[in-house]
Amino acid sequence: MPDAPSSSALSPLRQPLFRAVWLAAVVSNVGTWMHDTSAAWLMTSLSPSPLMVALMQTAMSLPFFLLALPAGALADVVDRRRVLLGTQGWMLAAAAALGVLALSGRTTPWSLLGLTFALGLGAAMNAPAWQAITPELVPREDLAPAVALNGVAVNVARAVGPALGGLLVAAIGPGGVFLLNAASFVGVIAVLAAWRRPAPDGGLPAERVVGAILAGVRYVRHAAPVRTVLVRTAAFVLSASGIWALLPLVARRRLGLGAVGYGLLLGCLGAGAIVGAAVLPRLRRRLGVERLLVGATLLFAGASATLGVGRAVPAAALALIAAGLAWMSTMSTLLVAAQRAVPGWVRARALAVTFLVIQGGLAVGSLLWGALAAHAGIPAALVGAAAGLVLGLAAAPRHRVAGIDALDLTPAARRPLPDAVGVADPDEGPVLVIVEYRIDPARAADYTRAMHELARLRRRDGAVEWGLFRDAADPGRYLETFLVDSWAEHLRQHERVTAVDRAVQDRAAAFHLGPGRPLVTHLIAAR
Repeated sequence: MPDAPSSSALSPLRQPLFRAVWLAAVVSNVGTWMHDTSAAWLMTSLSPSPLMVALMQTAMSLPFFLLALPAGALADVVDRRRVLLGTQGWMLAAAAALGVLALSGRTTPWSLLGLTFALGLGAAMNAPAWQAITPELVPREDLAPAVALNGVAVNVARAVGPALGGLLVAAIGPGGVFLLNAASFVGVIAVLAAWRRPAPDGGLPAERVVGAILAGVRYVRHAAPVRTVLVRTAAFVLSASGIWALLPLVARRRLGLGAVGYGLLLGCLGAGAIVGAAVLPRLRRRLGVERLLVGATLLFAGASATLGVGRAVPAAALALIAAGLAWMSTMSTLLVAAQRAVPGWVRARALAVTFLVIQGGLAVGSLLWGALAAHAGIPAALVGAAAGLVLGLAAAPRHRVAGIDALDLTPAARRPLPDAVGVADPDEGPVLVIVEYRIDPARAADYTRAMHELARLRRRDGAVEWGLFRDAADPGRYLETFLVDSWAEHLRQHERVTAVDRAVQDRAAAFHLGPGRPLVTHLIAAR
């Protein structure tokens, strides 16, 4: 269910820890955008190939595609503070190494791509944990404005960083900008080092990373709201990547701009995103989620086509402001939906899969549009990307985001856990669970439909196999069976039940005619 509204969009900043983290993030994000601007511009000097320039976006995005799931699993099963300290230190080292290379004049196209890829590795491991700590820094009623403020931090940096990066490239060169970015990570590291994160409550053993990855994949596979968000995200990002990948070439070749001009164009994207953040609540109220997403996609497509066919700097600046507004409106809406579509126990993993789709779409799309620009020209690539955005709207009718906010995914009241007298080790398994129902044979069709809805929840929360059987000699006797990898994993199934899940369970149990609730039996594989 939606969070309670906060008294102020700035109320999370009253929390000292969130305020410190947020301010450090603003500084670090400015450094990152300065770095990205300088690196993309440096590549246009080192290599004239559109493909090599587009590969800069791929180098930043591909690590998310490769590491999103391990990063999400780590963020859910180990101390997120330590994960963040490690990733921030890694990114500091990669940026510093690139700065030293650039200042010594030894940067090559491939070393630039390699260290950009290393930075992308750190960002990929950092992102799920960073998003997942927000509920730990603010009270529940401030969660929604805190998420919005995180978006503002990124987009303020997007508005300021590129322009500042362009100015600094002209003044001190790319190497100096890379070292400034390395220094920007120090503030985040200092805040995280000072944070005394409470130890998690004792209970079940922590999930192993591989098992946690599989559990996250299983959840996404069987959770229709999450799949809806992922499909809509992929349909948008794959073609929207054209602008991000080809803008350095638009600035240099079609508009005749230098590093400062390129930075200002990127600043237009950021400025449009800030405008989008300001008007987004009003647009969402007036248009609704679905019409907002369609309208923003069409606006981004128009901006892409304008950049492709136009050669005037003012028109390009206006198109990028519109693109920034559309990007913010679309991605903010989809990321909020991704958070609202999952319960807390799997949130980092689900967000990791969302990042995987976003960054994978950027990586693949950048490669696609860069290759098309190399063979058919920049205008054809950007107009093609605009057409792809319009075609992607075909996914909207079957994958509607509206309604996800209404899901009540708060933990349900716990029922007594099953007895475990014969369980010596929580990792024993697999476990076969048998639930016996007595039903009215005349209602068998309705009962079967209810049970198959329940089956999706069983599989989503840990069951590796599921079945429903009726007794050939007794038409009113049915057995539900499902297999779980271990006793600990079955106990986690009990912990993972949400209010929505409980309603599904109760609908199925209502068909039972016997005394009390259906009889449940637990069998553990004999060794």
